Amino acid sequence: MKSSILPRLALVLTALTAATVALADGDRAPRVTPIPVYTQECGSCHLAYPPGLLPAASWQRLMGNLPRHFGTDASLDATTTAALSAWLSAHAGTRKKATVEPPQDRISLAPWFVREHREVSAADWKRPAIHSAANCAACHTQAAQGDFNERQIRIPR
Repeated sequence: MKSSILPRLALVLTALTAATVALADGDRAPRVTPIPVYTQECGSCHLAYPPGLLPAASWQRLMGNLPRHFGTDASLDATTTAALSAWLSAHAGTRKKATVEPPQDRISLAPWFVREHREVSAADWKRPAIHSAANCAACHTQAAQGDFNERQIRIPR
């Protein structure tokens, strides 16, 4: 009797675990541990955004235009640029929300971003502690770890 129950129990537990992971993940990009050069180079000026927030085509355009990176010269040597481009493309967004290339390749203009932040007023974005929609870490306390869970949001006053 026990021998017939155990395989079925294992099958049910496996199915429940898979369903829980799928439900917990939803349409969110999986967390990816950034390579050190990404954190060092890109994270020195802004949050090292999780690569799953943009599709590969957007990352390629951003990396190909580093001398004019949103008004700043963010040029890197060819080897570093190639390594970062390859890593970003390999971990780029493939889920439904991240497959749409946003205007100007700005995460903050992506339809999913606009939808998720629709309750944030223009005045809130201009608060000195927030400054802009690109400053994820101002409100998302775990943004540096790639965690944008709503339970971790603290909007500065």
